[in-house]
Amino acid sequence: MPNPMVIIIEDEKPIVNYLSTILSTQSYRIVATGSGREGLSLAASHAPDLILLDLGLPDIDGVEFIRSLRAWASIPILVVSARGQERDQIDALDAGADDYLTKPFKSGELLARMRALLRRASRLGSELNAIDADRFSYGPLMVDTGKRQVYVDSALVHLTPIEYKILLAFLRHPGKVLTHSFLQGQVWGQINEDQYGNLRVFVSGLRRKIQARGSDSPFIQTEIGVGYRFIELE
Repeated sequence: MPNPMVIIIEDEKPIVNYLSTILSTQSYRIVATGSGREGLSLAASHAPDLILLDLGLPDIDGVEFIRSLRAWASIPILVVSARGQERDQIDALDAGADDYLTKPFKSGELLARMRALLRRASRLGSELNAIDADRFSYGPLMVDTGKRQVYVDSALVHLTPIEYKILLAFLRHPGKVLTHSFLQGQVWGQINEDQYGNLRVFVSGLRRKIQARGSDSPFIQTEIGVGYRFIELE
């Protein structure tokens, strides 16, 4: 993706200058504002490839911004915030943010997260939507959705109905942090914090069953206190 456009929504000038310096060296086109409402207008008028969002905005809360944007756009949102509490991360991700980076952060990590989001967005119109086809391949994984069968390294793997639903949710959102409540909604259609333990059991079983032979890196990574991330293949 040549020269992607990024909107920075941040009201602290030193942070804006820092982000602008990092991004300009990587040939990103940049538009910046300290207002959440103006950020929504800019998102509509500039059609950016990605949004960097601070949650502590002077006019509207960042989570409110995310909900408002998600009502009409799927632009990737990377939250860059000093709010490091798990509840803040969960609220932002549940509202529709794609990833969350807590200040202070290293420039290399920021750029890596941005590249991952841009790669994912560029694929959404093609192979990622193939999960709704009869067969879907993802590295050593192959899912036959018509027969509801899952193969790892060409070997058939038995999944329970709940494990299968969880796997499909992960495959539709590779690289994205999926919160406990999001997964509960996808699998059971309702959210119950008292059942998070059950979710962990099912995810643990799924992780073990789809582990490829000879691989030390699991497909499913735990985001402690928040949820899970299905690794994105390069």
